[in-house]
Amino acid sequence: MKVLCFFGILVFCLAGCGDKPAGATTTSTNASGSGPLDAPANYLGALGKAQQSAVKTVDTTSLNQAIQLFNVDKGRNPKDLNELVQTHFIAQIPAAPIGYKLVYDADAGKVSVVKQ
Repeated sequence: MKVLCFFGILVFCLAGCGDKPAGATTTSTNASGSGPLDAPANYLGALGKAQQSAVKTVDTTSLNQAIQLFNVDKGRNPKDLNELVQTHFIAQIPAAPIGYKLVYDADAGKVSVVKQ
């Protein structure tokens, strides 16, 4: 009797396995629609974007800090970024990432990176 009950439960459990009904649809868990073969390319693309964002943040932060130091030392904001180089507050003006440019607002004393 126990063996018969066990096989009955086993058959019941395995009855759900197999092909899906004809009307059933599957949903993809990957929102972009790409598969695992695209994962390395997606990772490298995201890595490049993150690095470009980090470069923009570091460059503007160091420039803004140099502007603040200039302001403390001279009592005013520099007229342009070249004045920071001439007074040795920075060694050189950092290059903006490709497709972007550095914009300096002398009144506010802030540098930002904007698309060209």
